[in-house]
Amino acid sequence: MTMNRRSFSATMVAAMAASLVASPGMAANPAPAKARNVVLVHGLFADGSCWAEVIARLQAAGLNATAVQNPLTTLPEAVASTERVLARQDGPTVLVGHSFSGMIVTEAGMNPNVSALVYVAARAPDANEDYTVLAKTFPTPPASAGIVFDGDEGRLSEAAFLRDFAGDLPEAKAKVLYAVQGSFQKALLTGKTTHAAWRSKPSFYAVSTEDRTINPDLERFMAKRMGAKTIEVKASHLSLISHPHEITQLILEAAGQRV
Repeated sequence: MTMNRRSFSATMVAAMAASLVASPGMAANPAPAKARNVVLVHGLFADGSCWAEVIARLQAAGLNATAVQNPLTTLPEAVASTERVLARQDGPTVLVGHSFSGMIVTEAGMNPNVSALVYVAARAPDANEDYTVLAKTFPTPPASAGIVFDGDEGRLSEAAFLRDFAGDLPEAKAKVLYAVQGSFQKALLTGKTTHAAWRSKPSFYAVSTEDRTINPDLERFMAKRMGAKTIEVKASHLSLISHPHEITQLILEAAGQRV
């Protein structure tokens, strides 16, 4: 079969485009659509109130913000709880996840209402990836040793919570957060995402440089792999509480707002 110069050039362009899509480090990250809705999802050892400082700032900026109460039972149930909140949003919506809920954002982010994704010191797996295996390629963070179980129900010990989860918060404030932490079911940790929304949606990532719950270098790896707009915050795992201004600014950028 013969091929003229124009056909050859078109074939080469198509092949190059396909290779970029397939490459893990070349996730698409177009400019986000302007959005007025923000849905925020919490991870382990927390509840929806952990977003209070960020929500107040988003509301002051004129955005409609809603925190999902993650049931912390199984990944499918957690995704379903987020999808129900997304279905109530009117128009483009930024989906934000902290910590474990990056798994939820990665899956539920496929919802057509979602215009952009924001990961705050969060897991960001690829489709069908075993996050536990990925995490083991980096040094284990100290907080992992502080997880305690009562049967199938897990939580973080007080010492680990204060030292490794909320290390840059005043102790009195950290103790209040410890008192309201949500317990999670072991089954939640076995879930795998079946889609990776960050491959097709504009993505943003806030790395916590002092994180003792997720290794900061793992956070950097995931952010780079997805091609996310990335900021680094000198914070513990709870940057959304200790540095709410920086996290809010990143969300506003994901919402196409001037910052």
